[in-house]
Amino acid sequence: MNVFGIGLPEMALIMVIALLVFGPKKLPEIGRSMGKAIRGFQDASKEFEAEFKHEAQQIEQAVKTPALPESKKTVTQETAAAESNNHAAT
Repeated sequence: MNVFGIGLPEMALIMVIALLVFGPKKLPEIGRSMGKAIRGFQDASKEFEAEFKHEAQQIEQAVKTPALPESKKTVTQETAAAESNNHAAT
């Protein structure tokens, strides 16, 4: 078991220190509040990740959607105009 880079021996040591510092009566209350805090952090993290993925998909979709037909017309027209100017000059 590895939570936040803390293994089982480290977790046991933290629990023993918490038991000595806070006592057996307050330990369950502190555990509940820490559990709620961790759950809140995980929920916020998942929400951020989902929003990030959604934005990335929108950007990807915008990049995939070609806006080229209008640009292609303009380039074709400019090329034709340049060629006609070139032929007129020679």
